[in-house]
Amino acid sequence: MPVRPLLGAAAGAALLLLGTGAAAPSAAAPADPAEVVTVDAKGRITDDGTITLSGTYRCLAGGGAAFVGSSVSRAATDTLSYGIGGTHAVCDGKTHRWENTGRVSGDRVKAGPAHVEATIMELRPSGIVLLPVPHAVGKQDITLVRD
Repeated sequence: MPVRPLLGAAAGAALLLLGTGAAAPSAAAPADPAEVVTVDAKGRITDDGTITLSGTYRCLAGGGAAFVGSSVSRAATDTLSYGIGGTHAVCDGKTHRWENTGRVSGDRVKAGPAHVEATIMELRPSGIVLLPVPHAVGKQDITLVRD
């Protein structure tokens, strides 16, 4: 058997294991109670499917850029959710407002009850890659109202 494919497979496996090992401790670490993200009880939806979600967040300084991302689904039990924008987060230990806007095509999400998940995610440098490190997650059943 040629040596090159074996070396390539071994190198790929090593990189995969190194990447997994580096990401696992950060992702598995318990969240700091000083870090929190909330979701407002009401969101807005327009006739063209543009959704605006908002809330507050507080996070502590990290080693990379941080963002508040959000997604919406019709109910907490839905397996399909739709990403609704992202906002740059300032992680200075103070409470800040966030607001994300995005469009969901068609009638997939309508005015009425919905479920939102918001996450503060940091992109932390680790060698030549950026590893996603969650700071806090907030989940909330909300009402989408016509805007």
